[in-house]
Amino acid sequence: MLAFVVLLPRIGIGADVPGVTPTQIVVGQSAAFSGPAAELGTQYRAGAQAYFDYVNTLGGIHKRQIRLITRDDQYEADYAAANTRILISKENVFALFGYVGTPTSNAAVPIVNSAQIPFFAPLTGASSMREPFNRYIFNIRAGYNDETEFLIDRSVRMGVRKIAVFYQNDAYGRTGLSGIESALRKRNLSIIETATVERNSTDVRAAVQKLVNKKPEVIVQISAYSSSAALIQQMREQGYSGQFYNVSFVGGQALMDLLGKDAHGVVISQVVPFPWGTSNPLVAECATVMRKAGYNSLNFSSLEGYIAAKVFVEGLRRAGPGLTREKFISALETINTRTYTLGGFDIQFSHASHNGSKFVEMTVIGKDGKFKN
Repeated sequence: MLAFVVLLPRIGIGADVPGVTPTQIVVGQSAAFSGPAAELGTQYRAGAQAYFDYVNTLGGIHKRQIRLITRDDQYEADYAAANTRILISKENVFALFGYVGTPTSNAAVPIVNSAQIPFFAPLTGASSMREPFNRYIFNIRAGYNDETEFLIDRSVRMGVRKIAVFYQNDAYGRTGLSGIESALRKRNLSIIETATVERNSTDVRAAVQKLVNKKPEVIVQISAYSSSAALIQQMREQGYSGQFYNVSFVGGQALMDLLGKDAHGVVISQVVPFPWGTSNPLVAECATVMRKAGYNSLNFSSLEGYIAAKVFVEGLRRAGPGLTREKFISALETINTRTYTLGGFDIQFSHASHNGSKFVEMTVIGKDGKFKN
């Protein structure tokens, strides 16, 4: 007697979708939580976790709690790649979120493409995350080209002509260097000197000697906070009296904490609103949520993490209860300034562009050890 087995479709929310159950959405993050760039990962995660926790206390999204799994990559590409494979294959995450850095994000992208998994809000302005268009990558922040154009424009408008560049000798540093070269070419100018530092190193002695001899009016730094602080302090010891400009990835709070009194006058471009401007409704909301959650680390990096988590959750909400990765991607592409407001920070996605923002502004560290905008 023949037996016939009828395969019925599985009924249930999120059936067979990685990282999704009827009660939970699992999200994975690889970032620096130890080593010379640890403050960036720690602060970014604090902002994101505060918002995810807040959403969970309200019942989650479509009755699902959001669970963020984090792994430490020490800001090293090989560790980031290994973490990415583990998050996808062993932790079975729904999406990847909040990677910190260009080399680490670049290492993840081939794995992301193979797994066809959303890669949301990496803390990097690298062109490699933006060009060519990648359907799985969504950027919240402006690119390094936007930041370097902004900084060079401000410098030249103030009459500065002698500009040097100190950059990290990797994909991040070279991307920033390229942006500066491009911005200067538009103005018929060129860099007077360059100097490098290795990733996760603070050995800047050779860089100091190269730069001191050229006496630049401005040194633009494209590096992490530990090496940037080392350069500033040693240049000051050598009698250098010019200005230091940094892009946002430096981690303004961590840089200021390391520099102490030497932080006065250091300029940093920022890609999120001023975290202490309480007239901004987004900033006020973030401060309230983080304070109630017991986080006391409101700064540019934690605000960026908070914004990223908030937009991520909006994508989940729009994707509906029958969540899949494809529905999530399509839902994110409907977020724009006509249909969504963060209350002080605009996000604009579409099916042709996943670069959400071009917001850039300048801050400077004052004598009182506080940021000014």
